[in-house]
Amino acid sequence: MRRMMTMIVCAMLALGLAGCAGKADSVSVSDTTETTNNSSQETTSANDVTDVIVDDASLEEGTNVLVVYFSATGTTKEVAEKIAAITNADIYEITPMQEYTSDDLNWHDASTRATREQNDSSARPEIANDTISLDGYDTVYIGYPIWWGEEPRIMDTFVESHAFDGMTVVPFCTSSSSGIGRSGKNLAENAGSGNWLDGKRFGAGASQEELAEWIDSMK
Repeated sequence: MRRMMTMIVCAMLALGLAGCAGKADSVSVSDTTETTNNSSQETTSANDVTDVIVDDASLEEGTNVLVVYFSATGTTKEVAEKIAAITNADIYEITPMQEYTSDDLNWHDASTRATREQNDSSARPEIANDTISLDGYDTVYIGYPIWWGEEPRIMDTFVESHAFDGMTVVPFCTSSSSGIGRSGKNLAENAGSGNWLDGKRFGAGASQEELAEWIDSMK
C-alpha cells in the first residue's frame, strides 16, 4: 500500500512539472510574438512617414515659379537654393556636358577653356541634361556666376533653347566683386522672348534676409 501511495505521489509531481514547462514555453512564445508585433508597428510608422514625405512632394508640383542656375564652384548653387526656398519654387541645375575644372577656370591663363569661350560670343557649350520644360511657369529666376564680366556662354545655350513667352524672367548672378553688367541684357537678347527684369549681383554667402528683401522689392 505504501509503495502504491509513493507511486501516485511521483506521478502527480511529474504532471505538475510538465504543466510548469508548458507555461514557460507559452511565455517564451508570447515574448517573441510581442517583439514581432513591435517590429511590425515600427515598420508601419516608417511607411507612414514616407507617405507624408511623398504627399508633401506632390504639393510642390504645379508651382508656377522656377529657379534655373549654373554653378561651377557651388556659390551660385547656394544662392539659388535659398531663392527657391523663399519663393517655394521648383529648381533646376544646368549641368555642362563637359565639367569645368579649376584649370578651365584659371582667368590668368588666356588659353584656358573658359577664357576661350568667354572671348568668343558665339561659343555655346553643350548642356548634358537639358530636358526641362518651362510650360506652366509664370516666373523664372536664372542664376549664374560672372565670368570675365559676362554670363558664362552655357547660359546663352540654355536661353536660346527655350521659349519664355508670357513669363517674367529674373536674372541673378554671383561674383566676388564684378556687378551684373550687361549679362542680364545679353541673356534677354539671346532669348528673344519673355519679360526680363533687371537682375542683381550677390556675393558668396548672401543671407536669406537679403534675398527675401530683394524678392519682395519686385512685387
